[in-house]
Formats: sequence, C-alpha cells, structure tokens
Amino acid sequence: MSEFQEPNYQTTTTVGTPRWVGLAVVVLGVISILGVGVGYTALNQAKSVGQASEASLKQTNDALSQRLAKSEEANQQLQSDLKVVTDKLNVTQSDLLAARQQSKSAVVAYDRKLNGLKSDVSTQLATKASTDDVSKLNGDVNGVKTGLDATNNNLQMARSEMGTLIARNHDEIDQLRRMGQRDYYEFSVTKKGGTQKVGSIQVELRDTNTKKNQYTINVLTDDKSFEKKNRSVNEPIFFYTDGSRAALELVVNKVGKTTASGYLSVPKSGATASASAATPSN
Repeated sequence: MSEFQEPNYQTTTTVGTPRWVGLAVVVLGVISILGVGVGYTALNQAKSVGQASEASLKQTNDALSQRLAKSEEANQQLQSDLKVVTDKLNVTQSDLLAARQQSKSAVVAYDRKLNGLKSDVSTQLATKASTDDVSKLNGDVNGVKTGLDATNNNLQMARSEMGTLIARNHDEIDQLRRMGQRDYYEFSVTKKGGTQKVGSIQVELRDTNTKKNQYTINVLTDDKSFEKKNRSVNEPIFFYTDGSRAALELVVNKVGKTTASGYLSVPKSGATASASAATPSN
C-alpha cells in the first residue's frame, strides 16, 4: 500500500433557482395588478351607467306623470263643457216646445172667438132686421178676421233654430212685442260710435259689408266679450247671460256703410234683471 494516497476531493454542486421563475412571478404580479385595475374601472363604469339609467328612468317617469295629470285635467274640462252644452240643449228644446204650444194656443183662441162671433151674427140677424145692427155685426166680424190674419202673418214669420220668430222690420217687432212672450230692445249703432248699451248688454259695430248684407259685431256682457264675424242680416245670434236659463237673441235687420240697426230679444224671465238698465223701445 502506497503511503501516499491521492486526496479524495468530494465536489458538492449547489443547484440554484432558475431566473425564469422569478420573471414569471413578476409577470403574474403585474397581470394581477392590471386585472384589479381593469375590474375596478369596469365597476365604476357600471355604477355610472346604473346611475345614469336611474336618472333617465326617473325623468321619464316624471314626464309621464305630468302628461297624465294634464290629460286628466283636459278630460275633466271636456266633461264639464259637455255637461254645460247638454243643459243648454235641454233648455233650448223646452223653449222650442213652449213657443210652438203658445202659437197653437193663439190660433185656437182666435178661431173660437171668430166662431163665437159668427154664431152671434146669425142669432142677431134672425131676431133683428135692422141694417145698422147688421152693419155693426159685420164690422165686428171683419175686425176679428183682421186680427186673425195678423196672427197668421205672425206665424208665417221665419223661425230660428230655437223656435223664436225673427222680425225683419219695426212693424214685425211690434207684432212680436204684442204677443207678450219676450221683451224687445231696438238699437242703431255706428262703427265710430264705440260701445252702445242695449238692454242689459253692450254692442260695438266693428265692420259692415253692404254688398253681401253682412256685418261684424262685438257683444259685451257679464264682463266678457265675444265677436261675431261676417254675420248675415236677419240671422239671429244666441247667447246666455249669468242667471238666465233662456237664450238672448240679437238680430241685425239692416246694414249701411258705417251703421247697423236691429233688436235684442230678451225672455220675460230675464226682463226683471234688465229693466233697471234700459226701457224697451216702443
């Protein structure tokens, strides 16, 4: 055995961590941070979109609520107007029936009176041969016939859609006045004369058209005014005043270049209210 032996060197190799592992960890960390940032940003955007949608939905709901409120208000107004019109139509129909009944009653009354006088004539002629008596009786009969003819002429006057008779001149106005159903106020206005009081209302002539027999007039009543444009001569204008259930009737019979004349017809029920303001013309 050799006294010198070669030294036995034991070599220890240390295996270190590869560098790619560290890089991978760093990359994963960066990706995680980016993911967290992206998620946070997306969350904020979603929150903003939700708030915007909420605000838009609230605004839409408010607009719809306002439209619904306006629709309900308009519906209530229409129902109120419909009720007023229905009431007016009922009153108009009642007035028409009453006017027809009164006209029929007047004719029947005159017929009875005429028949009674004829009977008296026959009786007195049978007992008296006096020429004077016969002449007197004939005069009475002729007078009744004249009155009956006048009544028939009244009934042949034009009637409005509300059943009232329309007078075309002063004589016919007097005939209507004698019937005693309404009060009549005659008037004459000019374009430069401003407003003029007629009965319980005021009228103002705005314009005239003599070729077409038309006029434009403004009516003032109950602190309100309304204008009637291009109305024809002898065409009645109906309107209501506070406290009156029957319509007032305004008729213009004649127009000139700057003037218009006619009458205002007021139902007897409303005559009390207007009597203190004006006196019917004769």
